[in-house]
Amino acid sequence: MSEKRYFPALNDVMTAEHTLKEILEPTPLLHNRTLSQKFGANVALKREDLQMVRSYKIRGAYNKIRSLTEEQRSSGIVCASAGNHAQGVALSCNKLGIVGKIFMPVTTPKQKINQVKMFGGDQIEVVLSGDTFDEANAAAEATCLKEGKTFIPPFNDPKIIEGQGTVGLEILQQSSTAIDYIFVPIGGGGLASGIGAVYKQMSPHTKIIGVEPAGAASMKLSVERGEVTSLQEIDKFVDGAAVKRVGDITFDICRQVLDDIVVVPEGKVCSTILNLYNFDAIVVEPAGALSISALDYYAEQIKGKNVVCVVSGSNNDIVRMEDIKERSLLYEGLKHYFVVRFPQRAGALQDFVTNVLGPHDDITYFEYNKKTNRDKGPVLIGIELQNPDDFSGLTQRMLEHNIDYQYLNANPSLFEFLIG
Repeated sequence: MSEKRYFPALNDVMTAEHTLKEILEPTPLLHNRTLSQKFGANVALKREDLQMVRSYKIRGAYNKIRSLTEEQRSSGIVCASAGNHAQGVALSCNKLGIVGKIFMPVTTPKQKINQVKMFGGDQIEVVLSGDTFDEANAAAEATCLKEGKTFIPPFNDPKIIEGQGTVGLEILQQSSTAIDYIFVPIGGGGLASGIGAVYKQMSPHTKIIGVEPAGAASMKLSVERGEVTSLQEIDKFVDGAAVKRVGDITFDICRQVLDDIVVVPEGKVCSTILNLYNFDAIVVEPAGALSISALDYYAEQIKGKNVVCVVSGSNNDIVRMEDIKERSLLYEGLKHYFVVRFPQRAGALQDFVTNVLGPHDDITYFEYNKKTNRDKGPVLIGIELQNPDDFSGLTQRMLEHNIDYQYLNANPSLFEFLIG
């Protein structure tokens, strides 16, 4: 006899909703005028970025920890996280008076470590271990076995999934019209599993669209192959959704409840972050921008429809903004890097600026090392354009003036080595 597969029951999600009322207020579902006008749709944002810990993760963490037995509580809990899950666990420990150990990679930004300590207070201990999440996670699991503590997983657990599913219940309660599409970010799959399960039972006509970053599309790959598949390498930029391997439980649910999975380039996510800030004064983390970034891929389907995008979090370190702007410019075709070999003579650079650069082109990066006994010296140069269509004119003028150059944007390995 085969083992019964787990699927979130509505009663369990409703129980989680009742549990979460102990510490949380519902987050708002807000109509977004900018996006609605752009897509000719009624677009609303579910603002999980306005949670106390600035992400939805508190829902699953608190629901899981609250369900522990008295014996498990007295023994303490352990988790591993470099971000939002850690903050959710820390606040839950503080509110419930449970001692917790939170393992974080040594490379975790100090701002995130301080946030975890602030939410956890005297109830938690932050343990820095390993250079990666996987190493921190291994140390956390070893501590659980050694000290008899309970491990609080970030996504692959029924109580976590049911907690995240309360987002779906709130959307149903807050919306005065039937929702045609919900766009949900996917990391490990807990949020998508919970929301998708609620809607397939209460509003089956609603299309649930999962969204993953291109550099860590582990759920899409797993669904395509019909089994959980680990990624060998991932781009960690969208850190709230950069997961090498989704959960066995979340995978099984997602392939039942998701109507599609959209994969979004990291550069496009960066453009969305900047647009939200510039047009709506909304600050989000990369994972929080995923759902909105996917709307362009569904522009035709959502015209005239009621659409909800789940904004999952806003724990964005301010020091990342320069990197976010840079990635956006590269993605939009507005920033281009070259190695140019200039003749080592007076006036060579002036000739380049006068004859090659367009009237609106701007040199934003310049690095030159003079070489002795050589006719030409290499210069690493970054040029920002006002319009992506200006690129063809720029390269054409380089050819016309016999500029010896190598284009770096088209060479990822060399670009990474020289630009970083």
